[in-house]
Amino acid sequence: MNLDFTPEENAFRDEVRAFIKDNYPADLRAAQNEGRTLTKEEHLSWHKVLAKKGWLAPSWPVEHGGTGWTPTQKYIWSEESARADCQGVLPFGVSMLAPVLYTFGTEEQKKRFLPDIYNGKVWWCQGYSEPGAGSDLASLKCKAERMTADDGKEYYLVNGQKTWTTLGQFADWGFFLVRTDQNSKPQAGISFLLIDMTSPGISVRPIITLEGGHEVNDVFLDNVKVPVENRIFHENQGWTCAKALLAHERSGIAGVARSKRNLEKLRTIAGTERSDVGGSLLSEAFFRRKVAELEIDLTALEFTELRTLAGESSGKGPGPESSILKIKGTEIQQRLQELALEAVGHYGAPFLREGQGNNLGIGPDYADGLAGEMFNGRKTSIYGGSNEIQRNIIAKAVLGL
Repeated sequence: MNLDFTPEENAFRDEVRAFIKDNYPADLRAAQNEGRTLTKEEHLSWHKVLAKKGWLAPSWPVEHGGTGWTPTQKYIWSEESARADCQGVLPFGVSMLAPVLYTFGTEEQKKRFLPDIYNGKVWWCQGYSEPGAGSDLASLKCKAERMTADDGKEYYLVNGQKTWTTLGQFADWGFFLVRTDQNSKPQAGISFLLIDMTSPGISVRPIITLEGGHEVNDVFLDNVKVPVENRIFHENQGWTCAKALLAHERSGIAGVARSKRNLEKLRTIAGTERSDVGGSLLSEAFFRRKVAELEIDLTALEFTELRTLAGESSGKGPGPESSILKIKGTEIQQRLQELALEAVGHYGAPFLREGQGNNLGIGPDYADGLAGEMFNGRKTSIYGGSNEIQRNIIAKAVLGL
């Protein structure tokens, strides 16, 4: 693998840097710097800028709005976006549902849904996990019965509950896994439905996470009517769509470029001179060793991601290697958060500097929010398929066990 950039690739990097510098939304940057929860409009602001530029969906086929970039250009884009601390494009429509649509959807479904995903007109959420059906997703119980209306049109009547629905409070539509055959084997009786979140019978209840944020939700479906034409692929064969979507999701969860950026932040924090330790933490051999081991693991993961990108450029979708990316990527993210919190010591205590009536103004600014990030980051090794399940996938698909 040749890692030397050509003059054309270096010129592309310069173009990307200049574009981000000149076009990244000022309101979004201010919200990030303040560390406050983003509004729906702020979440979508960078999305819409990229859509107008034509750079929103590098991995989509060109005929549907993809950039046609080489694997190296995609790599440069992710590197520069992370370097500039850009807010990531929400993955639910662009990176998760869209590949299912352009792979398994009908022409009518592609024409109906893909443009609104690209332009940010429709906010999507994911209805996969249920109470008792998270890592063991095939045991889901949300039921969809096929019915016929008085006018002869067929629809599904959906009843059940989904949980951990990220940013579902903002969603216009959702993609849901539902059980359409109660008698077949678990994976064989599941269908993939697109559901309008304003449909009668849908209610969304917030789940407040450990750091105090409203990021995830419970979604309840009570006699929700869904037209049969909103089903993607064949009835009872939605597991095929689900596996394809999860492979794309797991590849994205790895977050190599962002972890590299966070490693730089960790080095800055740990390299700061502190009177309480008589120097910087990086001057201590034990802490420096932990940072070095983390950097080695991150470099190895980066090469794995580059091989995956190269495979995608030849028409090969993400395979078992997406499970490797997911496991190592999330473990590295959690180690980075733990080391950052260790580096700031007692200044990282929750609410020591933050608002909410407990702002004591104690400690360095870079300690703000690190405890919350560490708390929230515990979920990364669970969502998208827990790391334990990913190890089973690798054992079967790669090692043949």
